[in-house]
This record gives sequence, C-alpha cells and structure tokens, in this order.
Amino acid sequence: MPTDGAAREVGDVRRSWPVRRGLLPESGYQRKLALAGFVNQLGTAAFLATMPLYALRVIQLPIGQVGLGLGLAAVAGLFAGIPVGHLADRYGPLGIFLLTLVIQMVSMTSLLFAHSFWWFVLAMTVTDLAGSAGGAARGPLIRRFGGDAVPEFRSYLRSVATLAGTFGALAAGVVVQIDSATAYRALILGNALTFVASAAALVGLPTLEPLPSPRDEGRWVALKDSPYLVFVVLDGVMWIQGEVLTFALPLWVVLHTDAPRWCIGLAIAVNTVMVVLLQMRASRGVQGGRRAGQAVRRSGFAFLIGMAVIATASGAPGWAAVVLMMVGVAVHTVGELWHAAGSLELRFRLAPAHAQGQYSGVFGMGMGLCYVIAPGLLGMLCVTWGTPGWLLMGGVFVVSGVAMPYVIRWAGRSRELSDGVG
Repeated sequence: MPTDGAAREVGDVRRSWPVRRGLLPESGYQRKLALAGFVNQLGTAAFLATMPLYALRVIQLPIGQVGLGLGLAAVAGLFAGIPVGHLADRYGPLGIFLLTLVIQMVSMTSLLFAHSFWWFVLAMTVTDLAGSAGGAARGPLIRRFGGDAVPEFRSYLRSVATLAGTFGALAAGVVVQIDSATAYRALILGNALTFVASAAALVGLPTLEPLPSPRDEGRWVALKDSPYLVFVVLDGVMWIQGEVLTFALPLWVVLHTDAPRWCIGLAIAVNTVMVVLLQMRASRGVQGGRRAGQAVRRSGFAFLIGMAVIATASGAPGWAAVVLMMVGVAVHTVGELWHAAGSLELRFRLAPAHAQGQYSGVFGMGMGLCYVIAPGLLGMLCVTWGTPGWLLMGGVFVVSGVAMPYVIRWAGRSRELSDGVG
C-alpha cells in the first residue's frame, strides 16, 4: 500500500470522487493516470489509423503482407497480459507499467527503420506485446487509486480515451490527406514520444506494494477461476458491439443503403459525443455485481433494437436512411454506455485485490480475442447476409446479456463479495 502522503490521498479518493461536476478527478493521482491515458490514446489512435498506409506506401509491403503482419502481431499480443499482470501483482504495478511504456517507445521508433516484412512484424509484435502487458499492469493502478469510486473513475477514463481517440483520428486524417513519407514518419515519431509523455505524466505517483494473498491459491489463480473465465467469454462477445459502428455500419452504408457517405462520420460523431458526455452518468449507481449484471442485461436489448433500426435503413430513401441510422446509432450507444458501466465494474469487482494484474491480463485477452474475430463475424452476418444477420447478431448480444447475472451469482458463491450477489 502507498504510505504517508500517498496513503492520505488514496484515503481521500475513497471518500469522494467528482469535483467540478465530474470534469476532473479530485485526487491528483487520478488526474495523473487520466492525463497519461489521454496522451497515450491520442498517439495510439492516430497510429492505428495510419499504420496500414505507412506499411503500404513507405515500407512498400504488399497489401497481403500488411494484413498478415498486423494479424500475427495482434494474436501474439494476446498472450502477454496474464504473465506480466502476475509480475505486476508480485512486484508492484507502477514499475512494470512504466517499463512497458519504454518498450513501446523503442519498438515504435524502430518502425522508422523498417524496410522488410520481418522487421515490420517484429516491431509490431513487440509493440502489441508491450501494449497488452501495459494494460494488465495498468489495471491494478486504476483499481487501487480509484478506491471505492472505481466504476466512476474507470468510466471517466473511458470518456477521456474516447475524446483522445477522436483527436487522434483527426490528426491521422491530416496525415492521410498529406500522404507523404515524411508525414507518416512524423506521426510515428510523435506516437513514440507520447509513450515518453505518458511516463512523464506519472512522475510523483507512489509505488504500490504488492498485496498479500489471503490463502495459498497457487500461481495462476485467474486461469483456475471458472466463473471469471465465463464472464470474460460473455463479456468479450458483448464487446464486439464496439465494432458494429466502426466496421459494420460504414460498409452497410456504402453497400446496402442510399444514404450519403457523410452520414458515416455523423454516426461516429453521435456515438463519440454521447460516450464523452454520458458515460459517467450511465455508471452512477452501477456498483456491485447485481446492478452491474442488470446493466449488461439491458445493454443486450438496446443493441438488438439499435441494430434492427440500422438494418431497416436498407431500401429506404436517402434522407429516411440517414434518420433511421442516427436513431439506431443513438440506441446502440445507450447500450454501449450500459455495457461499459457493467463490464468495467465486474472486471474489478470479481477479481481479488491481490491479483488484479493477473485478472486484468485475462480480461484483456478476452477483449483482444473479440477484436480479432469481430471483423470476420460482422462482415459475414451484417454485411454479407444483410438484415437477418443484423438481427441474429443483436440476438447474440441479448443472450450474452441475459446470461450475465447468472454468471455473477455463480461467481458470488465462490468468493466474498460485498454487494450481496453471492
């Protein structure tokens, strides 16, 4: 545990959360974490939006090798979270997290000198491995500095990350418009510097000592926790919803509707504004397993309704298609707000305090797998099959959401939870 002044401030975190109507966390430590996350996401969003073009135009790799390289790196990155999360639990999360930022800075810089497929694959694989590891190490920091206000704090961080991602996407748009090797390299160098800036933002954050295990559980306790693993699978399915608006909807607009293409940007804007403004409000009161499960269950029905409305845009006149899709996007985003609130509460609520890093690694693997399978699944169901596919995918969300409260009750029987879900 942090000592002296650190302990006093963490205690203050537990007593109160928002100031200035939720615009800033009260705790200086929480502000440091939020600033570091904002800077990191700003660079990452810009980089992800331009990486394929950098590999294609600057490294001059064939499009097939670009896709293969990114896929190999993404799959490899899934396996770093659990062991590094275990190290964070054992030796303290802050040092491990800072190390992952340094590694990402180095691997990102190395891309400036990549001139072959295997160099590209190596740089991207190390970047993804360090990114996954960093997410696992960051989990305990959020949990312990969030105090009793973890749901609101994590929702605040999500709003901040969404805003940063929007700015990063705008920066990527400028670089793509310039479309020169110099511009792409400048963006990659800028992203490398964001890792340094993120680490600098955490200066003054106290070291957190490892928490002792209350009993002898063995080394890989998270992988033996059946209720948590089932939660991760169901929640991973629910997180596919994040790709509905960024992957399936743009293709649906272009291939199956008469709506103007500018409505794709409008849909993303509606989603972004709602998340930034409403995520904290949606998270208020979502504390404890029972309420979190109810929020996830509601989100499944919202996804089904929103996706059904989006599907009806096919065949409608252009103006009507735009209206239908905006209504569908708004309903879908309400579901996203509920799901994020419940998911992020359960991520920490179901994990024991002494093993937050390891459990964060398992949670991150579930989310990573969802992003690997989401494009293919949504492409097959929503884009290729059409309206029945949209409804079927919405039904999958409903089933996953309805099952969540039962999994929470199962988890409550195998651990002590303070919210009465056992």
